[in-house]
Amino acid sequence: MTLGRRSLLALPSLLALPRAAGAQDVFPSRPVTVVVPFPPGGGTDVLARILAQHFQESWRQSVVVENRGGAAGRLGLQMVQRAQPDGHTLMVTSTGGIMGTAGAENPFAVKDILTPITLIAAPAYVLVMHPGVGAKNVAELVAKLRAQPGHYTFGSSGTGAASHLAAELFASVAGAEMLHVPYRGTGPALTDLIAGRIHLMFAPYPTVSAAVQGGQVVNLGVTSDRRTDLLPGVPTVAESGLPGYSAVGWFGLFGPRGMNPALAERIAAEAARGLNTADTRARMAPLGAEPEPMTPAAFAEYVDADIAKWQRVVRERKIPLE
Repeated sequence: MTLGRRSLLALPSLLALPRAAGAQDVFPSRPVTVVVPFPPGGGTDVLARILAQHFQESWRQSVVVENRGGAAGRLGLQMVQRAQPDGHTLMVTSTGGIMGTAGAENPFAVKDILTPITLIAAPAYVLVMHPGVGAKNVAELVAKLRAQPGHYTFGSSGTGAASHLAAELFASVAGAEMLHVPYRGTGPALTDLIAGRIHLMFAPYPTVSAAVQGGQVVNLGVTSDRRTDLLPGVPTVAESGLPGYSAVGWFGLFGPRGMNPALAERIAAEAARGLNTADTRARMAPLGAEPEPMTPAAFAEYVDADIAKWQRVVRERKIPLE
């Protein structure tokens, strides 16, 4: 089954699910830990704290966010994998956190390492370009790239990061070659883009919005398969000149492998209730994110399909995963 991001299953019916028997009747029976396998302050951390606040208010139980960064997200992942699958240890992570574990070579099923619970958001990136490149749209940019293979450079927040993979997919679909310049974060890459030391980059819109509004860089399009309500006047990369292109970086909620399906569904339904509020939408908007909750089964299918897509890109473009 092919899944569209916003056409996936809604969760209102799950709110009425009866509680499973046994220990789940009193879930949560003690404080809940939400592990973030990255340092504080990033998008994953912010979304985890939004969700944790809702859980705490709804469950009337302490819910603590614990940042366990290191090894490209593997340290936090291992902490969750060692935990009991009783719902009291959860994790919010991102595309990169799972991709680093999946690797590029072997078939991957997320249920083999974690229990997928729900998608939180899958924000698009934007393709931004230095004005000196002179392209008015994606079609003109592609023509320039094809005319001068290897001449144009793109920055990323690091080798194997979502910003890197999005650009490599772009080059693959376009049949063009660009030179990758990795940075230690989006900020330094944007500084060099503004200065004209690189030609383009893919980045979350909030990190480049001031530069776009100031005319220092040009926003050619969003990377999702349809326009986002947060940037209604900006076309998709696909409609602006590269049909078939789509790339998003998602954030999701997981538990240890082997969670009772009824418990995973209960937590997913509670997450959906917290995400689908005006207050949460307002808090997520500065991240360029919109709530997109789904059932555990739909989320598992979504993750597996997305990781398979990026595995193909990594193999074809010979990208080392750090």
